[in-house]
Parts: sequence; structure tokens; C-alpha cells
Amino acid sequence: MTLTFPRLNLTRAAALALAPLAAAGLAATAPATAQSANALASVQSHLKSTSSMTADFVQTDRNGQRLSGKLTLKRPGKIRFQYQKDVPLLIVGDGSSLTMIDYEVRQVQRWPVKNSPLGALLDPDRDLTKYAKVLPTGSNDVLSVEVKDPKRPEYGTITMVFVRDGSAPAGLRLRGWVALDSQNNRTRIDLSNQKFNVAVADSAFRWTDPRPNKRGR
Repeated sequence: MTLTFPRLNLTRAAALALAPLAAAGLAATAPATAQSANALASVQSHLKSTSSMTADFVQTDRNGQRLSGKLTLKRPGKIRFQYQKDVPLLIVGDGSSLTMIDYEVRQVQRWPVKNSPLGALLDPDRDLTKYAKVLPTGSNDVLSVEVKDPKRPEYGTITMVFVRDGSAPAGLRLRGWVALDSQNNRTRIDLSNQKFNVAVADSAFRWTDPRPNKRGR
């Protein structure tokens, strides 16, 4: 049986996971403890050690509606969310912009990569200590890193979760993230079957523009 999802919830859930966040203007966090500083350094090392990644993902909104698909990432700046076959939606980052393509209504929306919370994942040279903080998890094997701008609450919050894994770059594996907007709409991305530093062609981040008189990108 094929599950169907309301258009509003589907679009909102997808957009929320990539909701614009002005990372360049984030206020500095409070001085980090030695433990949290070490944790951020570990995450930074993981990002620098990961040139590419593929994974399966499950996206869950606050109503429990779930979408699945394939994630492809190539640093710096490139990412692709290929949704399940019955979902006419695609999200692609080409190194400069994040683009959401809705093939059902033939619409395209675009944000600068640097203004997205995913910028923290896509730019391994970005200094996490300037705009992120470590949250307690109750487990030494799990790291949780929150990114938000207290001066612009309308941009929302994203929390990335990493688990310790000796086979992953720098001993960490990205398990997923949670995005929360100012209206308390929550979207969760869970990753599985992660593969690191695999060959990924730049052509993986091309897409077909559904708008009239437009060509593929």
C-alpha cells in the first residue's frame, strides 16, 4: 500500500530540515568547558576527515508522518536528498545554493548554503566554536551539538547528533539531526547505512528544472 502525505506537511517538513539560519551572524556562545571544547574539536575533526558520505534517511515531522530516501553529500557544499518514489520532491545543494524542487506544482525555492544550518555540515572549515554548543546526552558514546541564533529566533534551531564509531572518520558517525522552527514545528532526520569517503560524481547534484522554458541544472 502506498502512503500519501498532505502537500502542506510534506513541503513544510522538507523545508524545515533545511530552514535558513544566518550562521554568519550567529552570536558567540558562552565560554566552553574543557569537555565541551574537546567534543566540538572531535566533531570538527570528523567534518574535516569526511570528504563524502551516502546514507539512507528517514524524515519525521511532529505529527509522526515519515518520508524516506537517499542522502548524498560531497564537501564542500554539495548535498542531495532524493525522496522515495511517490514523493515528487527533491532537495539539492550545488556548493553555493540549496534548492528545493517540487515537481508536482513545478516550483523551485532556493537559499544560500551559508544561510542554512546544513552549512555546518557542508563546510568543514567553519569554526563550530563560534556558533555551536554541546548538549548533555547522558552517554559518553553520543555527542549532541546545537546550532541557533538567539538574536533571530525566527530562524529556529538545529541539533546534530553524532555517535562514537571507531570505523568512521575521526571516530564519529553522524546519526542525524532535529530542526525546530519558531512555531515549534519539529522535523527529525535519522540516518542509516552511512558510507564515508566514497566516490561521488559532481553529476549527482544536477537536477531537472520543472518550470516552463527551463532546462536541467
